[in-house]
Amino acid sequence: MISKSKRVTRSMAVAFAAAAALTVSMPSGNAFAIDHVQCVGGENFLKIWSHLDGRESVDCYANAGKTGFGGWWIDRISTGNNDLIYYDANGDSVKIERWHDMTFPNHPPRVVAIQIL
Repeated sequence: MISKSKRVTRSMAVAFAAAAALTVSMPSGNAFAIDHVQCVGGENFLKIWSHLDGRESVDCYANAGKTGFGGWWIDRISTGNNDLIYYDANGDSVKIERWHDMTFPNHPPRVVAIQIL
């Protein structure tokens, strides 16, 4: 006859083994990190034309994530195959869906961060 303590120990060992097996077999979550990439014609990257203090810049981004944008003024955004949220200096957030090309000729937003969804 098996003692009560051995049954409890065996039950705990089986439960631990089952939990370990589930932990190993379950897929882990995706790691997201937005990347500043070289702009390449024909690619569907997020592309942003901006200016600040007499300087102009054209930047491209890929992969989901969020990054600071330094308070630059946005002149144009081409989202490519990315859904975008930009966070402006006034505290607003604006979502722009993929495949949109927007210009801001008269009132460009001053953006502090961007996020690719």
